[in-house]
Amino acid sequence: MIIVFQMQAKNLPLKNLKIIAIEQYGAAPFGTMYLADLGAEVIKIENHKNGGEMGRHVLPYAENGDSLFFQTFSANKKSMALDLQTRSGQQILHRISADADAVINNLRGDLPTKLHLDYSSLQKVKKDIVCVHLSAYGRHNSRAAWPGLDYVMQAEAGYLSITGEPNAPPTRMGLSVVDFMGGLTAALALLAGVLGARSAGTGQDYDTSLFDVAMTNLSYPATWHLNEGFEPERVPHSGHPSLVPSEMYKTADGHIFIMANKANFWPRLCEIIKKPDWVHDIRMNDFSARLENRDLVYSRLQSVFIKHTTKYWLTLLEGQLPCAPVNDIKSALSNNFARDQKSIQMVKHPKRGSIQVLRQPILVDGEIVPRQSAPTLGADTLDILKKAGFSNDEISEFESEGVIATASD
Repeated sequence: MIIVFQMQAKNLPLKNLKIIAIEQYGAAPFGTMYLADLGAEVIKIENHKNGGEMGRHVLPYAENGDSLFFQTFSANKKSMALDLQTRSGQQILHRISADADAVINNLRGDLPTKLHLDYSSLQKVKKDIVCVHLSAYGRHNSRAAWPGLDYVMQAEAGYLSITGEPNAPPTRMGLSVVDFMGGLTAALALLAGVLGARSAGTGQDYDTSLFDVAMTNLSYPATWHLNEGFEPERVPHSGHPSLVPSEMYKTADGHIFIMANKANFWPRLCEIIKKPDWVHDIRMNDFSARLENRDLVYSRLQSVFIKHTTKYWLTLLEGQLPCAPVNDIKSALSNNFARDQKSIQMVKHPKRGSIQVLRQPILVDGEIVPRQSAPTLGADTLDILKKAGFSNDEISEFESEGVIATASD
């Protein structure tokens, strides 16, 4: 089932939050769309001279400055076509920042200062403004001017070394998890910063980077390594490094993923698959024994699961312990629970009529939040300028100078 939103925007919690976003591609746009979905006014500043934000042109489904990639990351936002590298562009930035809560960017680390997007520049406009910087490597170090994207972060932070099967080439994760978590980290910093600024009366800079997020995500394996010399490695069948069974098994027609990561799950599993004697087998009766005898546990369970279909096993196991079919994207999007959760949302689109997107995962008072399609380049330029107090003559001059552009240009 595809849902068309019904919730009223007036009920959204961030309706009084104004954010100016100089953002591109996936990282910051992913985080700020959460904020926009929850009611924040997010104004995307895009350089129209470069065709706008690069996400508009990501293939394969891109045409005339609009792509399905862009629609994925910029719904519920406004677009202002503005060249910040001009004196007039900076004047406009200052005027529209005067009543903004935060300015966020995910530019290369050396650019925010050059474009006057940091607190030292914008505090002159508004003392309690919050400036959030999500860069590849940070702003104040030897890599500040380096470009960097998700995949290279996965590589340097060691993700590829622990993803995939043993003896296979290093493998990256299938999704841009560093971008996504980087965007959410920046959004969290923004919200924390605004709360702090409203309390203290002054804003400040907040920095995070894809590299720092990637490193932090190493989490407990890194802690194990740092304190006990643990050497993370790829585990067969996409298994957990220390919990057994927590891995993938082949069935008669596909694969199933099983996790017995709590003490009561192992006996429950053994009872369901009619192997009650395994519960007390000293080679498998507790976490330590099963880890020591991982290959034995796997081979025994595999000999059972291969006898029936994935659906058969899920009928017995669902709700009894963590388990799931190993889906492809098509199956994931069409499975019954995704339908029940109304995971897919229909959004009106000016050219396509409508598009299907994945909804915001946060429910507000049990309801799915509203969605509007991502804006055309410069769609809101005139409205934003007028609300900031610029006269028609000033706006015309900006247009003639090429400092701004509107959707019709």
